[in-house]
Amino acid sequence: MSATAPSICVFCGSRTGGDPAYRADAEALGRQLARAGWRLVYGAGDVGLMGAVARAAQAEGGETFGVIPVHLLEWEVGKRDLSRFVVTENMHERKKVMYMNSDAIVVLPGGAGSLDEFFEVLTWRQLRLHAKPIFLLNTSDYWAPLMSLVQHVVDQGFADATLLDYVTVVPNVEALEAALRDAL
Repeated sequence: MSATAPSICVFCGSRTGGDPAYRADAEALGRQLARAGWRLVYGAGDVGLMGAVARAAQAEGGETFGVIPVHLLEWEVGKRDLSRFVVTENMHERKKVMYMNSDAIVVLPGGAGSLDEFFEVLTWRQLRLHAKPIFLLNTSDYWAPLMSLVQHVVDQGFADATLLDYVTVVPNVEALEAALRDAL
């Protein structure tokens, strides 16, 4: 963990999804991070859940660290008014910079990109490349199918049962805050 205030990497959708609870939780998380004095590290977009979490953190005076690859500056509407704004060459570099500048990882609902980010940090954890806590914010039970899949992978012998220990599923932002405080 960092010697200063913790930094929380948030992976989430560049869209808001079909359930208003997704945006509400993203905004609540942004406010909570700022109120706790924790820095938001995220994908630097000003769209979807990414934009919602960042704007909410900023509205509460929170520190924001955004990382975006050059090819997504226009598509994800790179949010340049952040405390720190980093442009990378590619997606892999983006994930690495976000991971390297965080103490914990939180995954909100999202699409293929969020799944890619989740599986990369989970794989790194499985390979003992890090010991950072990984949390899934299970808004409206969004991550239940994913956790069923991970359980299936374990049940079918493609991963050790310890894989399940690397992920903490939390039902709401309040439970996430408590889990983060315990982990940090």
